Amino acid sequence: MTENDEEGLTPTGWRVPVLLTVIGVLLGVLVTDLLSSPPQLPWSAIPTLLLLALAETFTAGRTRRRIRGEPGTEPMEPLSAARLLALAKASAIFGALGMGVFVGVALTLLELLALPGPRETFFITLGTAVSAGLLLFSGLYLEHACRVPGDEEDNGDEPPGVT
Repeated sequence: MTENDEEGLTPTGWRVPVLLTVIGVLLGVLVTDLLSSPPQLPWSAIPTLLLLALAETFTAGRTRRRIRGEPGTEPMEPLSAARLLALAKASAIFGALGMGVFVGVALTLLELLALPGPRETFFITLGTAVSAGLLLFSGLYLEHACRVPGDEEDNGDEPPGVT
């Protein structure tokens, strides 16, 4: 066991989402450039991601109050908190990667905005990227809400023991 394994799960810092977003942009540009025509993307991803982000934001608020033991709330079971933390991490990773991919696709469509088909795809892609970005931030907020009071100073950017 390493020193990090004994401490448990570390909070998601800023580096992982930024790296995944950059990788996503590169993938989006690469895949779109390999296609002979712009991809036809469904608009339904926008409200789906927005609803997921909204649900996670709502859950984060309730979770934060329950973990802090505010009046009128029931204590949170540790297994429930662990499941919410796993959801938060997955949402942050998916949101960062998805935002990057859709920004990459939108970047390749910039030169085709004069045409009606690519223009529509551009706006759908941009809306999906924004929705994925909101999912990223709601996942990070839910992760933050799962922290036990007293763990607030650990931001996950430094190795253990470094101040």
